[in-house]
Amino acid sequence: MAGSHARRTDDTAHGHGHGHGHGPPPALDVRRGPRLVLVGSLVVGLLLTVVGLVLLWPDGDEVHDLAGKVQFAAPGVTFPRGEVLSVQEPCAPGSAGADCGQIQVRVEGGEDDGAKVAIGVPPDVLQADLRAGDTVKLIRTPAQEGQDARINYFGTVRDAPLVLLLGLFVVVVLAVARFRGLMALIGLAFATAVIAVFVLPALLSGEPGVLVGMVGSAAIMYVVLYTTHGWSLRTSAALGGTLAGIGLTALIGHLAVGGTRLTGVADEGSRVLGTFAPDLSFQGVFACAIIVAGLGVLNDVTITQASAVWELRAASPTMSRSGVFAAGMRIGRDHIASTIYTIVFAYAGTTLTVLLVLRLYALPGSTLLATEEITQEVVRTLATSIGLVLAVPLTTLIAVATLPPAVDPDLIG
Repeated sequence: MAGSHARRTDDTAHGHGHGHGHGPPPALDVRRGPRLVLVGSLVVGLLLTVVGLVLLWPDGDEVHDLAGKVQFAAPGVTFPRGEVLSVQEPCAPGSAGADCGQIQVRVEGGEDDGAKVAIGVPPDVLQADLRAGDTVKLIRTPAQEGQDARINYFGTVRDAPLVLLLGLFVVVVLAVARFRGLMALIGLAFATAVIAVFVLPALLSGEPGVLVGMVGSAAIMYVVLYTTHGWSLRTSAALGGTLAGIGLTALIGHLAVGGTRLTGVADEGSRVLGTFAPDLSFQGVFACAIIVAGLGVLNDVTITQASAVWELRAASPTMSRSGVFAAGMRIGRDHIASTIYTIVFAYAGTTLTVLLVLRLYALPGSTLLATEEITQEVVRTLATSIGLVLAVPLTTLIAVATLPPAVDPDLIG
């Protein structure tokens, strides 16, 4: 053996787990020292995360009181459903009238249950192939002095296709990824719970956005990585790189938001929040958004790098640690290139409507960058990408440090 403290392990020095690739993970001799340093560091990180959760945990009563201040509609307004009985053709430009652009609806529930009413709908709703038999959500304004109760179109009920799409997603994930896919879905559910129960209420309570983003993201990654990829040194190395990436992204995002003088206010929703949640820091919210936005690709890159290093050592036991690091970085550079495309295209897709409007304005780039909306997307993309790129060498370095030393070629065979 390479040393008196080395022992045989199957990549599961502190439990049994599953590798990132196919088949069982390679068996390697892992020394006690690097293993204890890595696991000890992660334990310290976990304790800090728990302390952060305790200190930043939002006051439930305060958040409840904030939510109680905001009314979506006036008192007495209800939202019954309605079945579409017939659909008229959209009105031609400049020819709006009673014989076009309306739908005949039978109200379901509420004070007007069973009533048939004709209501106008936007042209784009009709162009979306609304047809008889569909269900719509209505908004009913109660009768006021001198006015009867009014019923208008609010939205189209899409429960069935959304449930079908969600079911298809779950089936495809389970059919292709099997047990690993099930664990990924459980991790996704946990991440959703952390954001809903901790991150959002903490931000509404006025807690520092950067700290909330870091603590919430760390809590998610501790559970998601081990749940999805197994309890192993390989996963632990990826988690170490992920936590480092979260810290770097948080620092870069904080500096970028301050340096660009971004306000964090870019839409009507921000202004509503500013009215009813005065303790909310929009710069902090945006910095938190930068951290959370990069979690998915950061997790993907770090687990891939850790797995690549492990596989390289298993395939080349005589390769030096520096050689494994260099080979791992060659893999990482290819992954970086494709992942940056993923980030940029994802943001471009979510802001495509804004980009189309700006294209119509034909403004120069310097003018566009003065707008809050465009600068936010640029900062979000660049800060996330920088943190992602730096996480690759950090994860590779952590993974290489946990490897056993190279085997003397003369001892093989």
